[in-house]
Amino acid sequence: MIEAICNGETDAQKLASLRNGNCKKSEDEMQKALQSNGRKDYLFALKQEYQMYQNLQNQIKDCDIEIKKILEDQIDSDNNKKQHYTDPKVYKRVNKNTPKNIDLNLIGYQYFEGVDLLKIEGFSHQTLLTLMSEVGLEGIKKFGTAKQFASWLRLTPNNKISGGKVLSSRVPKGSNRLKIALRNAANAIGNLKESTPLRDFFHRINFRKGRVSAISATARKLGIIIWNMIVKNTSYYNAENYLYLDEKRKLAVQKRIQKQMEKQMEKHQFKVDDFNFITT
Repeated sequence: MIEAICNGETDAQKLASLRNGNCKKSEDEMQKALQSNGRKDYLFALKQEYQMYQNLQNQIKDCDIEIKKILEDQIDSDNNKKQHYTDPKVYKRVNKNTPKNIDLNLIGYQYFEGVDLLKIEGFSHQTLLTLMSEVGLEGIKKFGTAKQFASWLRLTPNNKISGGKVLSSRVPKGSNRLKIALRNAANAIGNLKESTPLRDFFHRINFRKGRVSAISATARKLGIIIWNMIVKNTSYYNAENYLYLDEKRKLAVQKRIQKQMEKQMEKHQFKVDDFNFITT
């Protein structure tokens, strides 16, 4: 639609027919809003903004291609990384800013030599990319303990003690891209509706100290989990067995079908034993 306007199209009916299918407004409402006022200065400014947008999108695509090339070169040059394989996670939501030309599920699994960090709820593809670019596999192994890694992230309270009394326990100032990414992941965990160990931990801290402290504490816990998974090669275990959106939909369909069958059986006075169900 914007491209048509920039090319000089002024017919509101034709412009309204180009609207996106996800648009909430009807075609008639869009047609009323697309009446041209003939201002050439506005049209010139729109053309400039649209050209800048296209230029930025092309640069983003070039960056995505370069990121893919660098990651594939690192994996292809290491047979230990290349041998690993994992099934795709169709239920994992892909952010609109995530590179579309990279299978980050597979590349992340190979890059960290068989460690599946995307099993952690709230851990997005963007967080995975940030971890690879900021520290990488060899960088995170240089930290002797998980506490040292969390301290480098500046997510560990800086306890000031004098005479056996704690004067201050604030998280030190300073930030980096990985800290920001982990805090975003912690915030996403806090927004989960289903109960998980990390989500419950977030809400416990949130109840006592507020959301800001809960985000910092959960981000620190994420850093500890990541270090243990990569350095000690311990797999992430979720006791609550958190289900992603795709799996929830499947279960909802199964429950709905089961409920409909039970109603029909009750209506026609049938019993389960009257049917020879075959389970596979």
